[in-house]
Amino acid sequence: MFEDRKSAGDDLARQVIDLALENPVVLALPRGGVPVAVPVARGLNAPLDLILVRKIGMPGNSELAAGAVVEGAEPVFNVALLQSVGLDVGDFDDSLDRKRAEIAARRQMYLGARASVDLAGRCAVVVDDGIATGATVRAALLGLRSRKVARIILAVPVAPPDVVDEMRGLVDTVICLLSPKPFWSVGAHYRDFRQVGDGEVAALLAEADRSDTTKDVIT
Repeated sequence: MFEDRKSAGDDLARQVIDLALENPVVLALPRGGVPVAVPVARGLNAPLDLILVRKIGMPGNSELAAGAVVEGAEPVFNVALLQSVGLDVGDFDDSLDRKRAEIAARRQMYLGARASVDLAGRCAVVVDDGIATGATVRAALLGLRSRKVARIILAVPVAPPDVVDEMRGLVDTVICLLSPKPFWSVGAHYRDFRQVGDGEVAALLAEADRSDTTKDVIT
C-alpha cells in the first residue's frame, strides 16, 4: 500500500537509481504517471518529459481499441482484430489525424512551447502510477522502440503478474514494486488515489523544468 503517488515515486526512484543508467530521460504517462515520475527524474538527475498516447476506437465501438497513436512514432494497430472484421489500417486515416491533433493539444496544455527531449541514444524510463490491462503502456512501449532509444526501462509501482510478464518482452528492464495476485485495481494499492488534474500536471512539469534549468546553470 502506497500513501500517494509521490510516495510511490520515492520508492520507485530508489530502485531505478540502482540501475546506474547512462544518459537517462524519464517519460511519464499523463496524468497519473506524472506525480510518480517527478521523484524518479529528480533521483536520476534526468529531464522529465511525457509520452502521449491516444486510443483509436473501432467503428461503432469506441471503447474497443483498434490501435493507438503514440507521439513521435508510427501508430500501433491490432491487425488481427482489424482483419477479423474486414478492415485495414487505411480505414483509420481520419482517426489518426484527429488523435495526432489531440496529442499536440495536450502537449501544448501541459508543456507550452517547450520542445520534446531528443530520445536518440538515451535510456528511456517510462513511468506510470500503475498498470491494469496494459493496453496504453503496451502501445507507448511499442511506439518508443522506433525512436532510437538505447534502452527502455518500465518503472511502475503496481501491476498484475501476467501483465508484468508480458511487458518484460517489450523492454530491457521492468521494475514493478508490487505485483499482487489476485489483482483488483491500481487504486486499491493507494491510500490517496485522487484524480490528477490537468493543472496539476502542468504545474509539476513546470517545476521539474525549472529545477532542470537551475542544475544546468549551476553546472
